[in-house]
Order: sequence, then structure tokens, then C-alpha cells
Amino acid sequence: MSTLKVTNIQNSSTSSGGVSIDTSGHVTVDGVVMPSSGPLSNRNLIINGAMQVAQRGTSSATNTGYGTVDRFKSQTDSGAITQSQQSLTTGDPYDEGFRYYFRITNTTAATDAAAQTREIQQPIEAQNVALSGWNYASSSEYVTLSFWARSSVSGTYYVLLRSRDGTSQGYTFSFTLVANTWKKVTHSAPGNSNITVNADIGTGLQVRFLVDLGTDTTDNSTTLNTWSQFDDTKRSPDFTHDWAGTTNATFDLTGVQLEPGSVTTPFEHRSYGDELARCQRYYESIAAEYSIATQANIVNFWHSFKVTKRVAPTVTGNITFGGINVYGFSAPTVASAATIVDNASAEL
Repeated sequence: MSTLKVTNIQNSSTSSGGVSIDTSGHVTVDGVVMPSSGPLSNRNLIINGAMQVAQRGTSSATNTGYGTVDRFKSQTDSGAITQSQQSLTTGDPYDEGFRYYFRITNTTAATDAAAQTREIQQPIEAQNVALSGWNYASSSEYVTLSFWARSSVSGTYYVLLRSRDGTSQGYTFSFTLVANTWKKVTHSAPGNSNITVNADIGTGLQVRFLVDLGTDTTDNSTTLNTWSQFDDTKRSPDFTHDWAGTTNATFDLTGVQLEPGSVTTPFEHRSYGDELARCQRYYESIAAEYSIATQANIVNFWHSFKVTKRVAPTVTGNITFGGINVYGFSAPTVASAATIVDNASAEL
């Protein structure tokens, strides 16, 4: 038996494009790298990574938690921010098919430099990680994060991956931005034998974009590009810029994809309807007209959720009946239309 050793196999009739295979077994078709592991579809563990869905609205002064773009929440300490869904009309992300991005704006500068926090986070349901095809316990198996980012403040920023089951582990890497310039960032992180992910409905992995942190949660002894037991006082090295201290500073994010394998593949664009249904597992906004029957002081109404929720949801909002708030009303004698404006939340 003979052995043929080559560094690359490529169509001889073309100098570019076509099909090629490199020594790592990665297949490229017309310049597009094909997945090296995991499923060929539904690869992206991030929900709403193209920032299409914003059930709560397009602008919010919510400092910590969900405010606008579904599945992306902020964490803020000292000062204040606004969250917003913004539109793209030109530029690099636009050319890759993105039309929206998530923005945080530093509306009030931080007054406590040690405690200041500006983060954007997405928690990923544990069973989605466990069943993704990524062998997270193996150091030879990778997961790859890619995204587009832009900031009005030049400097070094960080991403923190944090596992939540068992003994929590953290992995931090850095990226640099030039002011007001979009940049596509890609990074592959290996698995680690200390990572535990349960196949359940809890949080299995957090993806945290660290825009700025105070010295209460940073330490220059933090080791980058390696997993270690999570220490909340060492999320990243110290920041050298002062985004949180800059009034009206902005940070933008879109095209977020987390996928099994060591190679970045093209972003998995999903339809609005598909992405909305994924978001509604965690949060559903209801605004509709209902016919409600009344008896004495009791009002009964029924609503079927569009998507099965992760857990039994908490329902909040405003309910009116004939222009009178349902809570504590004098019972009308004739059934009429009621306006339901509710939110059902089953967020992680």
C-alpha cells in the first residue's frame, strides 16, 4: 500500500474557489469554511445573535437585566446606561447580512471607579450546551465564538465564558477596538476537564462581553486564554480605558455566534419567525383583545402561550376591562372587550 502525503488538495482548474481540504481536514468550498464538527444546522448556541427580536421595545433605561433586544441583558454598577436596538444601513456587518445591532450608551458616568461595571451577557440553557456536540470536558475539543463589535472608545476589551454547574469555571480572552470602527472578532476556546454542564433547564454557560470593569472585579494576575476556577474578583485584567467614566460612550454588538469546533463558519442567519420562537421560550409579550365573561367580582380569561416556556412564567403587566382596571373594579353586568398588555417571563 502506498501513502500520498500532501499539504492541501485543491481543484487544479482554478487558483481560487472550488473545493479544497487542508491538513487539518477542514473543507473549504468557494472560500467558505465548512463545519469541522457538530451539526450542519442549528449550530449557533446564541439566540437572537443578529439582534432582530426586541419584544420589549427598541430603547430602555434598564441598567441591569433585559430591556430591549431579547436574550441579551446588561449588568451595570455605578452610573447609568440605556439599552437600545439600532439599525444598520451600511458597513461591514451590513454586508454580511446584518440589519440590527445592540447598543449600550453610558448616559451617566460612573462615580465609583472601583465598583463600576458595564457588561452585556447571554446565559445559555445548560441542555443546549450539553447536547450541542461540543465535548466541553476535552482540552482537544473547541468551541468558537465570533461577533462584530464597535465602541466609541478605543482600547482593549474582554469576553468571559463562565460555566455555572459544578464548580464554576471561567475563561477570559481579550480583543482590541479602534474608536467608532466595526471589527469582527473570532476566538476558539478548548474544553476543560473541570467543566460541568448538566443537561437541564438551568444556566450552563454564560457569554459575557466585558465593556468596562472597576478594580473590585479585575486583577492583572488574571490569566487569559485558559480555564480556571471562577473568581468574581478576577473577571479580567485591569482596564486601561475609561469607558464607564465617559458620558455618552457607546458599545455596539451584533453577529454573535457560538459554535462547536475550532473553525469559524459563516453566521447562521435564521428567519425572524424562527428567532422569535426561540426567544419566546424565555419571554413573551402579549398585546391583544379578548372577550371575557364576568360573574360577580370574578373575571375569567384564557390565553395560550405561543411557545412552551422554559419554566412556569411570571406574568406581569396591565389588564383593563371596559376602561376600568381589573384589580378592585366594580363588577360590570355586561361582558365586553378587555385589553391585555402582559409580559410572561421565564428568563434565565
